[in-house]
Amino acid sequence: MDWQDEGVIIGLKRHGETAMIVEVMTREHGRHMGLVQGGRSRRLQSVLQQGNGVQCLWRARLEDHLGQLQVEVTKARAAMIMAAPVALYGIHLISAHLRLLAERTPHPELYDTLNILLDHLADRDIAPALLVRFELALLSELGFGLDLSCCAATGSTQNLIYVSPKTGRAVSGEAGAAWADRLLALPRFLRPNAVIMDVTDADVSQGFALTGYFLDREIFAQRGPGGRQARDAFLAFLAQTRKDQASSA
Repeated sequence: MDWQDEGVIIGLKRHGETAMIVEVMTREHGRHMGLVQGGRSRRLQSVLQQGNGVQCLWRARLEDHLGQLQVEVTKARAAMIMAAPVALYGIHLISAHLRLLAERTPHPELYDTLNILLDHLADRDIAPALLVRFELALLSELGFGLDLSCCAATGSTQNLIYVSPKTGRAVSGEAGAAWADRLLALPRFLRPNAVIMDVTDADVSQGFALTGYFLDREIFAQRGPGGRQARDAFLAFLAQTRKDQASSA
């Protein structure tokens, strides 16, 4: 059997003397692995890089086999990623997050979100905010989506500034005033109809605190802390970057 699909390379592992096992996130076939013969050759070194967009051809005798994979670059992002520290930390976090998904299960909407994120991953001004949105989309695909569309108490779409840690639903300032110390902050760029413009470091910190709360409770608490390491490394990088900027100002 065989299939063709578009995808993004998210992982690589040496196999034997010349081959590589390549992990791709595809649009219609989900997260998939395949053996690339000659993958360690000089010709394929620039192709087989995390973050590159590729056209995939996968073949196997049986569906549950590893299969042979052929890839052709459609969007070369590796040079951009390697040149920007935020992108390097980001691609490791993205790959770790995608491994939370079951193999060979399609997530086309998340795949589209992934490509938007990757195209802006080297932009320090918006990449962190896009990563927060990616984490929200990931939570939804894993069955733990947040409802930020209206106030859980009143149904209003105005002045949504909190999220209930119990239900994952938005709460307005008026409805949540009495319980403000128990609620999570809802940053401006995650509110209905918001766009990512002039996002502050405080907004991003609130966003990662929000998604991190639900990732910790619903995902990492069940699967162990290993999946949290790439996220912790990315957040530590952001904190150090802010510290360096403040000291040089």
